[in-house]
Amino acid sequence: MVADSEFRQDSKAAGADRLIADAPKRQVLVAPPLAPDLPGARHDGLPFLTIVAAIAIMAGLAHLTGAPLIITAGLAAIAFAGLAMHLRSRRDERRTAALLDETAARSRAEIETLADRMWEMQESEERFRGLIDALGDLVVHRDRDGHIVYANSVFASLVELDARDLAGKTLSELGIDVGIVPDAAFSDHECLSSTDVAIRTPNGPRWFSWIELSVRDKDTGAVSHRAIARDITARKRAESSLITARERAEYASQAKSRFLATVSHEIRTPMNGIMGMAKLLADTDLSPEQRTYVGAISTSASALLALIEDLLDYSKIEAGRFEPEPQPTSLREIADNIIELLAAKAFAKNIGLGCHVEPDVPQMITADPGRVRQVLLNLIGNAVKFTDTGGVLLTVARARSETTDRICFTIADTGPGLREEDMERIFEEFEQSDGTSTRVHGGAGLGLAISKRLATAMGGSISVSSRLGEGSEFVLELPAVAATEPPPHRHNILADRRAVIVSKNAIEADAIARAIKAHGGIVEVAATPGQAATFAAGCNVLLIDAALENSDGRLLKRLRDSGFADCEAITLIAPTDRGMLGEFRASGYATFLARPVRGETLLRVLLTSHGSALAKPLPKPRGAPSVRKRDQGLSVLIAEDNDINAMLARATLLKAGHRVKIVGNGKAAVDAVTDAGLKFRFDVVLMDLHMPVMDGLDAIAAIRRHEESLAMPPIPIMVLSADSQEKTRHAVLAHGASGFVTKPLDPDALVQAVEGQVAA
Repeated sequence: MVADSEFRQDSKAAGADRLIADAPKRQVLVAPPLAPDLPGARHDGLPFLTIVAAIAIMAGLAHLTGAPLIITAGLAAIAFAGLAMHLRSRRDERRTAALLDETAARSRAEIETLADRMWEMQESEERFRGLIDALGDLVVHRDRDGHIVYANSVFASLVELDARDLAGKTLSELGIDVGIVPDAAFSDHECLSSTDVAIRTPNGPRWFSWIELSVRDKDTGAVSHRAIARDITARKRAESSLITARERAEYASQAKSRFLATVSHEIRTPMNGIMGMAKLLADTDLSPEQRTYVGAISTSASALLALIEDLLDYSKIEAGRFEPEPQPTSLREIADNIIELLAAKAFAKNIGLGCHVEPDVPQMITADPGRVRQVLLNLIGNAVKFTDTGGVLLTVARARSETTDRICFTIADTGPGLREEDMERIFEEFEQSDGTSTRVHGGAGLGLAISKRLATAMGGSISVSSRLGEGSEFVLELPAVAATEPPPHRHNILADRRAVIVSKNAIEADAIARAIKAHGGIVEVAATPGQAATFAAGCNVLLIDAALENSDGRLLKRLRDSGFADCEAITLIAPTDRGMLGEFRASGYATFLARPVRGETLLRVLLTSHGSALAKPLPKPRGAPSVRKRDQGLSVLIAEDNDINAMLARATLLKAGHRVKIVGNGKAAVDAVTDAGLKFRFDVVLMDLHMPVMDGLDAIAAIRRHEESLAMPPIPIMVLSADSQEKTRHAVLAHGASGFVTKPLDPDALVQAVEGQVAA
């Protein structure tokens, strides 16, 4: 430090001396003398005083010799004037010298200060360049034509040249592809450009983020391109690795998706045979012991299929392959279909199952109907599974605010309820409400986890509230996207109806009562005939649960006698009670409603039976064929390469009274349809998707082309597939199919689907 300080002081001193030496010479101006200089006179010392003394002596001699007074006085005056002049001159000289000394001292101080500043600026610049070099950034200054004016040592080291040798070179000469910004880009202002540049080095290419500022000096017009570049090789390599990893992940995800589709198809196909054959076997003459065994096969197969579907769905979600497929969706249709689908399980447990859709719920929204159906099936299925007494009620309502519009599906049950600590845990993978080894209900614990993820993917949510021993309430909320508003007149269409419901099933009775009240009607619910008698006044429609009625109509007669004489009677029947419809009609019942009661069906029956102006004729049930078709049977072509599935479909349709022909591939199906000619046509074609020679989609396209060429009406083609994905359903319908049936096949559902295609 001492040596450095001494070096700096010496350098500063040397710099100051150079500045002083280079400074312009100053001229000192002296005031002119008061009297002209006498010849030979000198003002710088003794000669001038000698002359003054001589004049004074001459004045004294003149006085002593008696010279005239004027001469003596004149000489004395000259002597005094000279002496005064000499004294004044000496004073001015001293002042001038002092002034010169002060000016010189001030100039030297200023020069020393300037030297200090120049030294500090040089040190700052060296420090800045050192900092840039330490950071590893490249610094390049180029002129208007792209020639290098300055480049730092880092750049010189990178191109393996001396920094002094870089002056005058262009970047292209060094193998660096960075052009010059056109003058027009910064004619009025500066231009900042940025690009990524690859520079070849002995150790391989390196990437730099090159940022350059191009400026034109307004006074001189000089153009300057100053650039600083930072090494981003590591980032580029990371980006390349990420792209490679993403491509590999996408390929792996596609492979997993193909694997899942293949596994789903391969599992569902044999499961279709197991479940279908068990169903057919159960319809034959069996001993009680055999029927028990067949029931066990069906139950086990259904449980295995549910587990496999959950695992496949979970794997698909984990792989990131789930993408919602939004389309116009009828919420009422989905809700009613799910309730009907699960009704058999609820009735088997002797519990109620009801559904109520509020009148202001949109007719249609944009959603993924397959996934909405899947989530609701899981939530309502769980409610039915865990409820042993009471029942399950699904309520669909609309929740609107200034910023949101959502549909709320509320599933309330009277089951055992949940503990507070279990309410969040049950939505985790492989978790159940009862995780002990003594639990009553089995399962993998994936249903709620999958449902919550599906709801989130669709922009919705699932929540739960419960009290132990008092049941649970699950709420599925979905956004009401592109909602189609319901007709405005629906709110009061039952204003003139006063109904009484007689049923021990409180859940279903409550759902029916809500529907009547929501549309302007008045309704009372009674669990017994005695309670119903108190509501007889003013009643014009009576709804009676068939489970309370006898074959001879005894209950209705009793109610007629207790004040309901003028009421229209409607019976509420379970699917197992359909055989008693004739007896009920004979006992005085005007019509019936099938449990669980659909809201739209309830409105049509109440309006039609009352003869209201808004009443509409009951539509022909979907799937009910014409008398001619039912009497003669349908001609059905089955294209299926799996012998067991073909045998199952054939046995099911033959048992329903239809005629069946089986082919083993799509080409044979096309030949069977086209060779039949105009005299004979199949009524329905059942087409498997995956077959040898020609698959189902190509076969459908060939049949449709044949029909168009001959101007024939299209034959109904039902696709049979183990692929339950919604996009597969859309794809086959887009190719010209009339319907879609998912394996495993339910024999009853298959017959209804086939007959429904002809009746539609």
